[in-house]
Amino acid sequence: MRNLIVQEAEELSQELIATRRAIHQNPELSFQEFQTKELVIDKFKKIPGVKIEYSKNLETAVIATIANGEGPCIAVRADMDALPIVEETNRDYASKVNGVMHACGHDAHTAIGLGVAKLIGRWMSAGTIKGTVKFIFQPAEEAADSTGKTGAAYLVEEGLLDDVDAVLALHMSPEQEVGNILIHDGYSMANVDVFEATISGTGGHGAYPHLGTDPIWMLGPVMQAIHGIVARQISPLDPAVISIGEIRAGSASNIIPSEVYLQGTLRSYSPKVREELIGKLHKAISIAEVLGGEYTFKAMKGEPALYNDKRINEVLKQHVKTLYPMMKIIDKPFGLGGEDFSHMAAKVPGAMFFLGCAPADQLKRELHTPIFDIDESCLPIGVAIIAQTVHTLLTGEQTILKKSKNSQRIFNEKA
Repeated sequence: MRNLIVQEAEELSQELIATRRAIHQNPELSFQEFQTKELVIDKFKKIPGVKIEYSKNLETAVIATIANGEGPCIAVRADMDALPIVEETNRDYASKVNGVMHACGHDAHTAIGLGVAKLIGRWMSAGTIKGTVKFIFQPAEEAADSTGKTGAAYLVEEGLLDDVDAVLALHMSPEQEVGNILIHDGYSMANVDVFEATISGTGGHGAYPHLGTDPIWMLGPVMQAIHGIVARQISPLDPAVISIGEIRAGSASNIIPSEVYLQGTLRSYSPKVREELIGKLHKAISIAEVLGGEYTFKAMKGEPALYNDKRINEVLKQHVKTLYPMMKIIDKPFGLGGEDFSHMAAKVPGAMFFLGCAPADQLKRELHTPIFDIDESCLPIGVAIIAQTVHTLLTGEQTILKKSKNSQRIFNEKA
């Protein structure tokens, strides 16, 4: 059965590549994925038994459900948006849209999601599996709107996962070659928070600094205090970062400004450290008051940390070992980047893995860079791993799911 799944996925290779390249050539920014939406809908119309739904709040989201009788409901999420980057790959399938590029692999995620749907639809039609699979093609992972929300946050809020028992996703990993996969239990990507602050004084003439208060002078001790937070006030065993991205003050060489503006980002894994960073940063900036100035401080919480469910990961690992015995499983966190799939994994048990995709040209084609690209041989691998995992969760080959009183499937907490 498992070798057959690899074969079925490999047979989709040319279709997966064509789909990925079509999306890559026509990238769309967050909340603007109209062409991609139509491509996804067109693909689903060719799969029997599909019910297509749309989001109440996201015009470009597509939710496609394939069901066959009673059983668990498993969701598969694929993000669809691109980035405001000018592509520099010189590929035949390079972006046709000036200043917009799929530099994070969402074109591959969408192609893989469609490949999984094709296999699941085939199995559902044949009656080999029962239950429900909900395919979530999500817009706006890369950027939030004016309310501060990304696509996943909107979909969770409108109840898209209320009937879902587990959710799966993958991400391209250009740091790893094809044949490597990152699977990590627990916190694996960061809480993403931003802050902005002002330090205020009176300002004055540059020749007479003693007659006023200088916020630039106050900034020195404040910066020392900020950089001491992670170095000396947070346990070295806890991932944490505070980075200042902008400092802005002054307009002339002989004028002491009345205000310094700064903003930056905070990254962490645990909820406790997240709150500690915000509190200690506020205290550091308040040093301005001791020095005779005033300050304002505002912290804005973004995506929560991605938490991968250990039980789902065990199923993933089992199938990686069975389907691709030579594949190397790397067990380490994915870094301090953010991923809005974390909203979904916080709502229901979920897991995201990072799939090696580095081309063999020895260039560092990292995420969010103008030369990002993938080795497309990873596409059927992603399809096979997700499809087999969905198959297992639906058929109960693993004792992870059990029937609840309301006839839904839930995770067995003793598993």
